[in-house]
Amino acid sequence: MALRLNELRADRGARRKPKRLGRGHASGQGQQAGRGHKGQGSRAGGGVYAGHEGGQKPLYKRTPKLRGFQPAGKIVYAVVNAGRLEAAAGSGAVNLAALIKSGVVRKNTQFLKILGGGEIKTALTVQAHAFSAAAKEKIQQAGGSVQTLQIVK
Repeated sequence: MALRLNELRADRGARRKPKRLGRGHASGQGQQAGRGHKGQGSRAGGGVYAGHEGGQKPLYKRTPKLRGFQPAGKIVYAVVNAGRLEAAAGSGAVNLAALIKSGVVRKNTQFLKILGGGEIKTALTVQAHAFSAAAKEKIQQAGGSVQTLQIVK
């Protein structure tokens, strides 16, 4: 038997009849038709906007307006584990520019901190704004050197 468009029907119970509001007491939705008594929600065209929080400052007004918001004066470091430094070491020296070029750190990064995760096998000269104690130790054990850069805003 072929299926025809004019014979398509929804499954039994899949479609519910709409509530018939304001059609008398016997309907169960008479008188105020489910809108309660008085107030903004009872009026035609009334009601509050989506996101209304009842007088509390709404979420969209509480959040900062610009992408990448950072509090003024706070130093935000791009954090890199020591094990990832060898990927950026072209000439044996690793600095912020080399890490950006190799894609380890984002382009708009200003300050760099090196942490002690991972292993280092080659001697590297690493320039960063901050180092963890474990990172310094690992770089120096591999025969490399550490240069702490001045933070200038």
